[in-house]
Amino acid sequence: MYNRLLDIDFFGNESIFLFGARQTGKSTLLVQRFPDAVYFDLLKTNVLERFRKRPALLREMLQDKPADTVVIVDEIQQAPVLLNEVHWLMTNKNLRFILCGSSARKLKRSSDNTLGGRAIPCYLYPLVSAEIPDFDLDVALQNGMLPRHYMVSNASHRLRAYIDVYLKEEIQQESIVRNLQGFSRFLEVAAISNGEIINYQNVATDCGVSANTVKEYFNILQDTLIGYLLPAYTKTLKRRLVQAPRFYFFDVGVANYLLGRSELKAGTVEYGHVFEHFVIQELRAYIGYHNQVQPLRQIKMSYWRTYSGIEVDVVLGDAEVALEIKSAAEIQSKHLKGLLAFVEEHPSARLMVVSLDEFSRKIGPVENLYIHDFLKALWQGGII
Repeated sequence: MYNRLLDIDFFGNESIFLFGARQTGKSTLLVQRFPDAVYFDLLKTNVLERFRKRPALLREMLQDKPADTVVIVDEIQQAPVLLNEVHWLMTNKNLRFILCGSSARKLKRSSDNTLGGRAIPCYLYPLVSAEIPDFDLDVALQNGMLPRHYMVSNASHRLRAYIDVYLKEEIQQESIVRNLQGFSRFLEVAAISNGEIINYQNVATDCGVSANTVKEYFNILQDTLIGYLLPAYTKTLKRRLVQAPRFYFFDVGVANYLLGRSELKAGTVEYGHVFEHFVIQELRAYIGYHNQVQPLRQIKMSYWRTYSGIEVDVVLGDAEVALEIKSAAEIQSKHLKGLLAFVEEHPSARLMVVSLDEFSRKIGPVENLYIHDFLKALWQGGII
């Protein structure tokens, strides 16, 4: 059992949209936190079909419930038509709804009713290191951080089933794309692009489709919460900067499966890519949870790269922190070049390297943090 860090209680009696990729643990979390809630699971075919045929059935079942009754509708994107009934019940009966889903895309396209801002959107990410007793970095890097995948010795079969279910239920059943085979090919190419700056034309050439189609495919990955874009930091004083975003899958295990990575070994290029992805995944979750409860102090994450090839893996805030991610067991001066170039333009930035070097220490103006020291500091609020 994992103690998830998403603070749903922070929202008090507010209704919320709880989004998260499949198998991040949304349903388990809600059952734990709200054991007495009225619960509707739209993954049950009989329940889904009845509500699709008669959306008013929801109102009939709930209109006599006491005010502030908590109602959970799981997989709400399966029946967006219910949002009209939800809206009425929230407004007229003061019921509190938690609407759970793995895709915002169908809600956006199938319903004009977004509840008028009456439901606050929040997100559940894959597991993070701070949620796992006796956290094992090697397991996380190989299996990923979805609860069902992290807990097994070999997650390859579960990862294959995960991708198959994603293609079937999120893509095919929702009729998001007509050419499922072409989209499957795109997933493989997108995996090769994981952690890289997106060049839509190059990806389009590899997939045999147009650049506009590729852009739409990347939008699908974002809307179904399978991937996200890391924007470029563009504030500059003298250097010309790259503007295009980088792409990442939401979980390192998913990227590993699509790329056929198995038995990762420290010191290899593959290990370095996965290590970087994992650290960015932890940062994304920390920032996501922070921003959900600190609306007046939003943290942004980006990367920095000049046209001459100098780069910094992560920039936090408005150049408050510049962070390099290196899987090296010993940090040397060659690993600091990007940070030292960055600080020339942003002299107040805090400079960090996250690495496998067990000796956390200051190297000139740069802090080297051993990965486990970094993770502890991050989740205690000591990084930003």
